[in-house]
Parts: sequence; structure tokens; C-alpha cells
Amino acid sequence: MTILVTGAAGFIGNNFCQKLANNKKFKLIGIDSFNNYYSVKIKRLRIKRLLKKKNFKFYQINLKDKNKLKNLFKRYKFKEVYNFAAQAGVRYSEINPIAYIDSNVTGFINLIKLSKDFNVKKFFYASSSSVYGESNNFPLKETEKLSPKNLYGMTKKLNEDIAKNYFENYKFKSVGLRFFTIYGEWGRPDMFIFKYLAAAYHKKIFYLNNYGDHVRDFTYIDDATNILIELRKKNIQKNDIYNVCSNNPIGLKKILNFFQKISPKTKIIKREFQKSDVYKTHGSNKSIIEKTKYKQFENVNKALQKTHDWYLKNKKFYK
Repeated sequence: MTILVTGAAGFIGNNFCQKLANNKKFKLIGIDSFNNYYSVKIKRLRIKRLLKKKNFKFYQINLKDKNKLKNLFKRYKFKEVYNFAAQAGVRYSEINPIAYIDSNVTGFINLIKLSKDFNVKKFFYASSSSVYGESNNFPLKETEKLSPKNLYGMTKKLNEDIAKNYFENYKFKSVGLRFFTIYGEWGRPDMFIFKYLAAAYHKKIFYLNNYGDHVRDFTYIDDATNILIELRKKNIQKNDIYNVCSNNPIGLKKILNFFQKISPKTKIIKREFQKSDVYKTHGSNKSIIEKTKYKQFENVNKALQKTHDWYLKNKKFYK
């Protein structure tokens, strides 16, 4: 069986491919545009480790390029498609909004239309906890009213609306994955944990937003990808939506305290609340646990330690 994974050079897509490629029955095709929102070197290193797998092949393709995508679908006749390709970042959406429309909207439409036209059996796509916006009805359930407060979240909500439309009009089934603050090995350098570790080990100033009073539902990458491995085995009902989260919100100050005990001290400058941010994220994972039976979430301190130890071995790439 041949499977397409978009965003294969990204954090979640790359780690998911690593696990999926362990099944020799699968032929994996990964694509990525290598956009320069953050270090292209890190993205290429992620792909380099995947190319060691004999059942993985990579193409540099942008989802905007419908003709190249269509040729890929014609050639490989994909049975499953996993879309992790997107313009990432919340605050960056204020600087370069067109990038989000091109990748997260136009690119998504190209991909879901081709998947429908070529009779893909399973279509999964990355949504985000950002679709909820500044809600206080914790833990957030999938049925909660959506009110994104930034363009990134708006494009993810639009993805869900498009997927719903494709089911209602064409009976094309899909699964949307609302990821909550994923962290761990091979993480993004623009995210909180890796920004702090880079500041600590490369003697830089660390800027702490909202004076450190944010709360996030930190979810370890191994838990997220293990859940996806189990979820792909299940039947899709319609345009399904699941939170992918730990249901264990943690204050940023607590995370900082953990790392300050095991890493060099660095100067921290506290800043006021950033308008695109939300104060707190906390998702209910009841639905995903019921669907997958996955309950063995990694202990947060062990996961943070693993992340730190991995960073220490690879810090030269995160300067």
C-alpha cells in the first residue's frame, strides 16, 4: 500500500513517517516545500534520517503546485493521505498573511480535491487547538464553539469546514486532528521549549511572553504519533474531528523551572501579552482515547528530560 505524507520535513509529519516506515508493507511518499519560516537545515536533516528507510521516497513539492501534485497521485495511486503541510506560527500570520492563504487554504483545497478525485480511502489532516480561540470552557471538547483569534487558527477552521463540505457534497470521509502544543525530539526551533534551550545553551536572551503566565496543554510527540498510528487502523465515520492532547495543562513557569535545574542559566526578559496569543489551552482527550484505546501517556518530566537530552546532542543545529 502506498501512503502520501505532506509536510514530511516538518516536526509532526517527520516523526509520524519514522513510525509508519517501520511497517515494511507500506511504501511512503513524503513531500515538503522546504519553506524558510524556520531553519531549512533542520528540515533537510529530518528528511535525511527518513531516506535511510528503504520504503520512503521524497519529493520537494509545494501544495500550491496542483499539476505536480496531480502527477504524483497518478503515479502512485495513494490509498491514504496525511496532510501535515501548513504555514506554521501564530504571530507570523500578522507579518505574512498571504503565506497562510497559499499553503493552508489553496494547498489544502488542492490536496483534498485530488484525494477525492483519486478515491483515497483515508484522508487525515492537521488542524489545531487554535481553532478554539480564547475559550474558558475547559477541558475543551470537540463540540465546543470555535472562535479563532488569529489568521492561523482561521485557516485551520476553514480546513475543517472544507472537509465537512466534502463529506456533505461528495461523501468523502476525513479526519481532522486538533493538535495541542506538541513538543519533543526534532522539535521546531520557533516553539517555546526549543527557544528556551537555545537561549540557555547558546548564551542568548530569552523573551518570556505574558510574563510567563500562559498555560498550555503540552503533548509529547511520541504520544501524538502513537495515537495517529492507532487511529489510522480505525474506520472513519464522516468528517471526524479529534483533539490530540494530554489533557494535562501546565504553566510555562513550571516548564522553565524544570529546565533551569538541568540547563545553564540564561537572562530572561518578560514581555506583555501578545495580541495573537491565547492565555490557556486545555483539551479533552476523552474522544481520542475512546477511539484508539491509547492511555499510556508519557510522564511529563520524563518527556521533558528526553527532549533536553536530545537537544544537548543536536544543539549545533539550533543556534
